[in-house]
Amino acid sequence: MSKVRVLSFAMSTDGFSAGPNQSLDNPLGVGGMELMEWFFHTRMWRTMQGHDDGETGVDNRIAEQAFAGIGAWILGRNMFGPVRGPWPDDSWKGWWGDEPPYHTPVFVLTKHPRASLKMAGGTEFHFVTEGIHAALEQATAAANGGDIRIGGGVATIRQYLQAALIDELHLAVRPILLGSGEHLFHGIDMRALGYECSRHVAGERAMHVYLSKRG
Repeated sequence: MSKVRVLSFAMSTDGFSAGPNQSLDNPLGVGGMELMEWFFHTRMWRTMQGHDDGETGVDNRIAEQAFAGIGAWILGRNMFGPVRGPWPDDSWKGWWGDEPPYHTPVFVLTKHPRASLKMAGGTEFHFVTEGIHAALEQATAAANGGDIRIGGGVATIRQYLQAALIDELHLAVRPILLGSGEHLFHGIDMRALGYECSRHVAGERAMHVYLSKRG
């Protein structure tokens, strides 16, 4: 049975998963790229960039596991790009170039309709205007028994958490302080929603914390 999962989602020690003022120059907000330093050193990331080096320790192993068994993704619109409001045209095709790293159907939450977009490598973006439940229903059908990965951003994960629709949440907690930005858990009582810390693993540059639904 498919599970809804958040995997390899970075968070600062003070609880922020994005910095303020996202833009084309700062896709994770000001200072937000520090959150991903645990990933940038892994062999997996380096391979994705066309290199044959990189670290092969705990962080790399966990990063690789985060892509295993995923049949579909769900992204918030800000994770797809910095464009706001109605789509001016179809020129923006995501942050990732011609071949995004998903290789599955990807369902993008938006208030503004747009035609589906096929990319190299098997990624196809579908733009969902009916909300989080409709996106999950479509992603589940497209996943063909695989898991559905909620890729972010913060606001999207918060919506799915508040609806208790996420089965497992893996946080890569970085030893940094952002001070401001988008706080993942502000105002959310995870314990009351039925979540517990099921395990934690120390990596080279992050503490990997797994939260799961009880029972």
